[in-house]
Amino acid sequence: MTHPLIPQILEVARPIARDLNLDVVDAVFQTNQNPPVLRVDISSPNGETNLDHCEQVSRALDAALEERETIPGAYVLEVSSPGVSDVLTSDRDFAAFKGFSVTVTTTEAYKGQSSWSGRLALRDDNTVNINVRGRTVKIPRDIVTAVVLSEE
Repeated sequence: MTHPLIPQILEVARPIARDLNLDVVDAVFQTNQNPPVLRVDISSPNGETNLDHCEQVSRALDAALEERETIPGAYVLEVSSPGVSDVLTSDRDFAAFKGFSVTVTTTEAYKGQSSWSGRLALRDDNTVNINVRGRTVKIPRDIVTAVVLSEE
């Protein structure tokens, strides 16, 4: 369950990241720790998020949250990069990994299979297209549960 302050935090964090040519990927407020920990994950559109990016966002976000008194009491702010995940979710992921080997799993069998392996061709509004041995397979997005990078 998302902490109720997360929408307010994201409202502050996103413009700060955008001004630094970065994206806010996720934010989690862990109140079960003492002091609570606010973790904000950022990424660079060019895929090269570094320590300087994290430091710049951390300084600017810390000042903005303090100024607005968004979070009552003491807390620890951690800004980091989530790294590369094997699971493709965003349009940027699908564009960046076009041509890579993937495994697509579905909630129900499609053409007799619930798991497909091939090279990622594209994802549009309706389908995830993969190339399987020279043939394009168009798997309906509404039954796709995951698209995961795989080894050949």
